[in-house]
Amino acid sequence: MFSQLLVSFALLASSVQATAPTVKLDNGIFTGTTDGVSSRFLGIPFAKPPVGDLRYRLPQTIPAYNGTYSATSYGPSCGQQAIDLPILTGLVADAVDYVTNSIFGQIFPDSEDCLSINVVKPASATATSNLPVVVWIFGGGFELGSTSMYDGGLIVSRSIALGSPVVYVSMNYRLTGFGFLASKEVKDAGVGNLGLQDQREALRWVQKYISQFGGDPAKVTIWGESAGAISVALQMLADGGNTGGLFRAAFMESGAPIPVGDITHGQKYYDSIVANTGCSSAADTLACLRTVPYASLKSAINKTPGIFAYQEIIDVALQSLNLAWLPRADGVFLTDNPQKLVQEGKVAKIPYITGNCDDEGTLFSLSTLNITTDDQLINYVNTVFLPGSSLSDIKALASLYTSDITQGSPFDTSILNALTPQFKRIAAFQGDGVFQAPRRFLLQNTLPTNPNVWVFLSKRLKALPILGSVHASDILNVYGGGEMGDYLIRFASTLNPNSNSILSFQWPQYTLSQRKILTFLDGLIPLAISTDTYRQEGMNFLMNLTLATPV
Repeated sequence: MFSQLLVSFALLASSVQATAPTVKLDNGIFTGTTDGVSSRFLGIPFAKPPVGDLRYRLPQTIPAYNGTYSATSYGPSCGQQAIDLPILTGLVADAVDYVTNSIFGQIFPDSEDCLSINVVKPASATATSNLPVVVWIFGGGFELGSTSMYDGGLIVSRSIALGSPVVYVSMNYRLTGFGFLASKEVKDAGVGNLGLQDQREALRWVQKYISQFGGDPAKVTIWGESAGAISVALQMLADGGNTGGLFRAAFMESGAPIPVGDITHGQKYYDSIVANTGCSSAADTLACLRTVPYASLKSAINKTPGIFAYQEIIDVALQSLNLAWLPRADGVFLTDNPQKLVQEGKVAKIPYITGNCDDEGTLFSLSTLNITTDDQLINYVNTVFLPGSSLSDIKALASLYTSDITQGSPFDTSILNALTPQFKRIAAFQGDGVFQAPRRFLLQNTLPTNPNVWVFLSKRLKALPILGSVHASDILNVYGGGEMGDYLIRFASTLNPNSNSILSFQWPQYTLSQRKILTFLDGLIPLAISTDTYRQEGMNFLMNLTLATPV
């Protein structure tokens, strides 16, 4: 009996192995996994490993594949920056550090050899299916993140259920001081914004190979959240707005072109790394950095301010834009301040969807709880949030974003959630300055020549204490099977997020005359149409300030 069971298990294992999905790329055979609904091909290298002399160089096209490959697990994440939470101290800080850094590193291990791509397709798709493709770019302040944190199978399964099957793609890209090193030396070598260049190389890979998975290279939608959405916006600005046929549409959650200055503005962080790796005396410091052991270089990068450092404010594209690691104008990928490129019309004229969470600034204002008075607020804006602005401008901003806690963020929560007398106020102008105002700026400057645009606002989770409709909460509405995921799938398929059904809720296109936006709500009425005119004077003022003083 026991021997019969062994034979049965062996036959079963053989059957499972025989039905494992495969795909041929060049002369290489990749074996993935399937659940019968979708098939996954994970951890496929899309560029040469950026190690050794290829560190701090543009991504190099990978040679033709040859041989057999296992594509059953995600590749390692690119180098992550350590998370530092300045609002915590003592044993609590130690515990959180262990969870956020040690455990996170074990679950999502990183490596310098990290440029891999993942494809999830309907199990029945063939090389002649010509399905729309969604390419996900993860967020994380350009310092953190991994493709393995997101399950593309959820998107593919939902698309099949909707009758609009799509192919899902995600890629790793270099982060923090590995992907966004900034200095005169970097500019002179033409190797700025390597993280964005990695994304571009992945998009070229999609054009070359996605048909083998059943995707149509002419129907690619790039999609991201936070730093990923900013990346999507900057891909729309590359090469003067010429997509090069790499994508035909864009979907941006909490991210838009940001007001950054020249890449040399990151010199102090470059010099810090050079000093902490023993490269200061080298004739060519950039060449020296290519020889530093990975662990030593990562340790030096971790000594620079991270996304939760008070002096950096936090996250992706802080309007202080004092973040150590973020995209900057390098003369190659970004020829100027991104918002100036938008003003000049150097942006891809493609259909796009963009939107925000209502309380974008709350999470990032937890590092400013020591600011409790008006004078401290003025000093904070002057030295951190908008350095270089005049005192009169700062006072004008303070008058537009008042200390009245009923007007602060989380919005529409009356006197609740006021951790300090200034918390909701800071959260309000920080969320607007970093996320909402740049979105409006993009709309204002592209709509006259591009009418195929839809805008959303997520007000869900408003009852969440302190944070409200917090930054990134809308991801749940996509990967969690919510309405936004359905809109994404239909948009990728038809360039229109709406269903043809007369019973479905219709999302109106955005126009400068009407400014109608789809609003996601809690409660019995989950969707509504509202007008995108809230806090208009404050956002306009913020945009004028940040355009005048990019970092």
